[in-house]
Amino acid sequence: MAIAVVVMTMITTPVMIATQGEKQFVMYKRRTVQKSKANEDIRLLVCIHGIRSVPTIFNLLEASNATRESHIYVFALQLVELIGRATTVRVVHQPGQRPSQNIGYLETDQIVATFENFGRRRDFVSVQQLLVRSAYSTMDEEICSVAEEKRAAFIILPFHSQQNILGEMEVINPAIREVNQNVLENAPCSVGILIDRGLSHGSGIARRIAVLYFGGPDDREALAYALRISKHPDVSLRVVRFLQTSGNTIMMEPTGFMTKSQEIVAVNVDRAKEEQIDDAFLDRFQSLTESDPSIHYSELFLQNEEETVKAIMTMDQSSDLYIVGRGRGVTSPLTEGIADWCDSPELGAIGDVLVSSRLSHPFAVLVVQQYTRTGPRRSTDESATTGSDIDGTEWRSAPSEGGGYGSFVSRRSDATHGYD
Repeated sequence: MAIAVVVMTMITTPVMIATQGEKQFVMYKRRTVQKSKANEDIRLLVCIHGIRSVPTIFNLLEASNATRESHIYVFALQLVELIGRATTVRVVHQPGQRPSQNIGYLETDQIVATFENFGRRRDFVSVQQLLVRSAYSTMDEEICSVAEEKRAAFIILPFHSQQNILGEMEVINPAIREVNQNVLENAPCSVGILIDRGLSHGSGIARRIAVLYFGGPDDREALAYALRISKHPDVSLRVVRFLQTSGNTIMMEPTGFMTKSQEIVAVNVDRAKEEQIDDAFLDRFQSLTESDPSIHYSELFLQNEEETVKAIMTMDQSSDLYIVGRGRGVTSPLTEGIADWCDSPELGAIGDVLVSSRLSHPFAVLVVQQYTRTGPRRSTDESATTGSDIDGTEWRSAPSEGGGYGSFVSRRSDATHGYD
């Protein structure tokens, strides 16, 4: 009898593990905005390093158009530097509780209060707040781990520089840049870096959206996000596709400024296949939006990168939000020369042009990278089935009274609240 029990255990255990692993993989299949259906909920992981980045984040979330058919689940992740050799700590905020009693940062109170208020005042938006205390060297791992656990389709990262009162970009924290670069390399879903160029000083939402389209998976993801925003009744969308006049000279290969030494992953994509996908994607986009007067599509034929920069700088400066792709693996005569003086490779050529430009009107830029199945450290199967915490970290439980945080709920119990 004992032998039979042992044999049955040996047979059934691998089957159970394989089945559970497959179930987790199936549950987390919406890793991009492009693959998400129009009537599906969308799950966004928003990363916050400080209070200054919050207004621009709210602006983007407000414009993202939560509806009865497509709720937005926001996972607001505060990131606090852990100094010393202490163990990384993760905590989950419980609504109505003050976190500073546990953490000791007054700014955390402000961020928690603003996100709670945002969630209460918006229909069809659910907000769960989390906090991670970690060294900057491992912060990207924490972000990717939470994104995986929450099955996020999109991660929003704040840029490491912000605009000062003189209108110039200044570095707030150079460590954030490395965190962002590592997240771009290892993220289990699509990623967007959000840069504020004065939009946070206004009020309301970004109403005039512009997409500068050059082709490739990142640009398609950018347009997919913009299409979601365009369904907001107060938003207009302008899409400009940049094409070269001399014909099919677009190259699909790693660009010069996306080298391994900079720890930015470059993806090889097939030239002919990508051009066909772009054409089909844009044809579909036009057929879906041709009767919508708030959406305008145009094509711009240019010869080289100098004309590209000039065209961007001379466009109607009325857009509140530019959404562009990072352009991984895609270079053409319209962009390749820009790489030689690109200050921020994590933004790609076009994102860098916009952020470093002297455009005088207030705006923001969202630079988008689409999740792909290739990557140096993470395969699709691995990222889909990994459910354990990062080694050396824990979700901290606080006392039920006055603590401000409760334990991180399990996948099963979390699902009952729509968060997992």
